[in-house]
Amino acid sequence: MSYVITSPCIGAKHADCVEVCPVDCIHEGEDQYYIDPDVCIECGACEAVCPVSAIFHEDFVPEEEKSFIQKNRDFFKK
Repeated sequence: MSYVITSPCIGAKHADCVEVCPVDCIHEGEDQYYIDPDVCIECGACEAVCPVSAIFHEDFVPEEEKSFIQKNRDFFKK
């Protein structure tokens, strides 16, 4: 399990989460940031600073945002 960045990040791309991540697992994509699930240590630092409330622990991603769990994983399979 890890944290997941969801739709409010699209187009906003605030980098607050990148700056606070102690393991540098947040990477910039074309339209949003992504969290590498294999590197995330689930500290929650990113969720606390996200100004658009786009970050959720995988267990608590809202139903309408669940597709972003796979979208985050797929980003790192490239």
